[in-house]
Parts: sequence; structure tokens; C-alpha cells
Amino acid sequence: MRIASNKLQDLIDFYHAELFSVYEPGELNAVIKLVCQYYLGFSPAEVISRKNENLNQSDVLKIYDCCKELKKNIPLQYILGETNFYGLKFRVNTSVLIPRPETEELVELILNDIKKENETSLDILDIGTGSGCIPITLKHKLPEANVSAIDISQEALEVAQQNAILNQTTILFNKTDILKPEAEFSLDTYDAIVSNPPYIAKKEASQMHERVKNNEPAIALFVEDQDAAIFYKRIIDLCQKHLNPGGHLYFELNPLFASDVKQYAEKSGAFASVNLIDDLSGNTRFLKAEKHA
Repeated sequence: MRIASNKLQDLIDFYHAELFSVYEPGELNAVIKLVCQYYLGFSPAEVISRKNENLNQSDVLKIYDCCKELKKNIPLQYILGETNFYGLKFRVNTSVLIPRPETEELVELILNDIKKENETSLDILDIGTGSGCIPITLKHKLPEANVSAIDISQEALEVAQQNAILNQTTILFNKTDILKPEAEFSLDTYDAIVSNPPYIAKKEASQMHERVKNNEPAIALFVEDQDAAIFYKRIIDLCQKHLNPGGHLYFELNPLFASDVKQYAEKSGAFASVNLIDDLSGNTRFLKAEKHA
């Protein structure tokens, strides 16, 4: 199919015709708005008010090429090379997961807790940082905090470092495999430890959208079926030595085994309280635990 003309409306019609089998209608409309914002600088309102304007050929070709990539089920964020998270811009590529709205909720939970306690000069560690969206956002909102982040992937850490520079934040990054015993020697002690680790059992892969499982890094998504909570258990164990008294642990969880993680944290004896928290969709998505003082 060819684009009828250089009018924005004809480009929009082209996207609907080409991508109707790839996206649900509401999702496709959101994609079109993001494409117009990125390539044309148009706000959502301008996409409507300027739909009869003719676009220059260069922009038309860029938007056309983007459509071809979208038709292959490549995520828009990877095509554009960037995404927004908590009001900040982050570079992304196939070395890192695309930040999710649920993770914004996790950051909001942490920031609200810190605001209530009125302590901003904290030592914070993010485990499995990926794009760096969690620690960078926390540092951006809490400039007095000392924020560190670790990941097993050197490629992910390079993206995270770029994002720290992009958002003018200073984060201490380290390549660390927390499942290895020697990981303990590279860690300090912290007032807050946060993690959104791999939590999808491989047996769940068949239920996932191919846009996710065929493009986003498997190392950041999947865990072995026989111990899907392995990262959570390891981090809980590390809290015995590396979370300060009265400090807080925060997890983003797989709702399928959230209660198992809670039970493990309670049995560890390290925490005065352990609570599960639902996300805005009503799924059990987060754990918050406070260590004994």
C-alpha cells in the first residue's frame, strides 16, 4: 500500500491500514501520537488540528520507514531509541528492557516513603538496573542521596551510564552478578535497596506478546522454572548484612509468586514488617519491607 499524499491525515490512514493487525485500536492511536511527536514535534492536539497539512518529503519517509519497522513487531521505543519515564528521557536499545508504567509506580512508592520520613541524604542501591531508570529518577528527585546501581550486563550498564549523563545525575555503576558469592564483597551498606529483577518463568514465555519476547533482552526477563524467585531470595539474604537497621527493601514482583517472596522475607527474620502492595491495575506488584532497627 502507498501513502495517498503528504498530508498528515493520509499518513495516519496509512498507519491504520498497515498496522491494524499488529496493534489494538487504542494502542495504535497512542503509537501514532508518539511518532508524530518524535518526528514532527507535534503535540497530541496538533495531530488533530494539523491533520490536513502537507508534510515535507523527508519527514514522510522517516515516518514511513518507522511504520515498516513497527509492522515487524519491533517496539516503537527501540525504533526511536528513547522513551519517557517519570517525566525524564531515557535512551533504550535491545540491551535493556523498556521501562514500564508499573516501575514508575515503584519509584513513586519509594519517593513518597522518603518524603514522609523527611530523610533525603540516603544511601540507595538498585539491583539489576537495566536502563538505569530507577536510580537515575531517584537521584534526580533526591539530589542529596548517594545512589548506586549494579547489573550483570556490561551493555546495559553502558546504556545506564549514558542515561545518567543525559539526565545530569551522578550514579555509581558496577558490573556485578549478585548470584555469585563474591558479589557480597563489592557491596556496601544501604538505607534502601530496590530491585526489579528478572521474574518471568520460562514456561510463561508462550503467553507473552512476541513484541516483548522477540526483542527485549531475555537475560532481563526470564528465570528458570524451578526457582522463579531466585533473585528475590538472594537479595533478601544480602539484606542481612547490606541493609542498614531500619532500612527499607523494595521489589517489583511477579504477582504469580508474590506471596512466596513475602513468606521468604518474613522467615528470614531480618524485617520488622513485610507488606505486599497492589499496582493501579489491582495486581499484587510490589513488596516493601522494613528491617529491624
